[in-house]
Amino acid sequence: MQIDPTVYEANLQQATATMASSQAAAVQAKANRDQADRALGRTKELHTQNPNLISQEQLEQAQTAFDVAEANLTAAQHQVDQARAAVQSARDNLRKTTLVAPMTGRVTRLAVEEGEVAVPSTFSKDIGLLLTVSDLSVIQAKVKVDETDVVRVHLGDSVEVSIDAFPDTAFIGRVTKVSDSSVRDATSTATGQNDRAVDYEVEITLDKPPADIRPDLSATARIVTDTRKNALSIPIISLTVRENKPVSTENRPVDTTTARKKKETEGVFIVKDGVASFRPVKVGIAGDEYFEVTDGLKEGETIVGGPYQAIRDLKEGARVRAMKPSADSLKKKAAS
Repeated sequence: MQIDPTVYEANLQQATATMASSQAAAVQAKANRDQADRALGRTKELHTQNPNLISQEQLEQAQTAFDVAEANLTAAQHQVDQARAAVQSARDNLRKTTLVAPMTGRVTRLAVEEGEVAVPSTFSKDIGLLLTVSDLSVIQAKVKVDETDVVRVHLGDSVEVSIDAFPDTAFIGRVTKVSDSSVRDATSTATGQNDRAVDYEVEITLDKPPADIRPDLSATARIVTDTRKNALSIPIISLTVRENKPVSTENRPVDTTTARKKKETEGVFIVKDGVASFRPVKVGIAGDEYFEVTDGLKEGETIVGGPYQAIRDLKEGARVRAMKPSADSLKKKAAS
């Protein structure tokens, strides 16, 4: 890409001509200095031989003429240096009219056409943008992660990226950057609305990007923040919640403060002899389909699974028909 060099070429020619003139003036000043030096030498010699022939005043005049010629030569040499610097500056400005990419890549965005006026801007980088050169050997995906999940995302986490343009291919990558500031909607920021969900931008670098990939493609990512091998797990469709109902006795009245702190308890329905009964459980990490169970459940116990509302409405002591799970369903690896 090249900026119109006409003005800069003219400036270089003018600076070159000025330098040539300065060099010629310096040559003339040197000749004058040399002539004054010779004249001073002859005057001194004659004054020494015959003081009556060359007076002291004439000797001083010759010395003054030499000093002036010497000063003129020094000034002329400084002018040559100044002119040479002006030529170098003009040459650099002319060189800058040719814009060279700082790296090898592909032009992925062209914002101007030949002949358009480029307007620099100090307010927005997008206004002064001419073109974008991308190194497609390194592909990064930028995804938004909810504020409730971003605290579990760390640099180096393994990621499975799905790109809409490649529906049958899953790409593996690593988390290379987690933003410290949230991505806020411009409208909500301007109006002061803070009731919307807050997201954080996470950058993912693909390990082996395809050769025909393009920038700005839509993608989704599944970030693996932790893994458990041989974990006791339950299907997500089995976990439900029940309201806490504190029991009052003569020796222990109802603790309303504790009840207010936690109104609901997570748990599952255990099936025994065809009857469902609710049991609280503690869950750990979550995967796409399973929760890790850290407490409250034993391997081999039968639990109820189904649509969320059906499990939510299931009554304590309801009769259900048990279905045998697969052999490894309670040991499936849980990951999130």
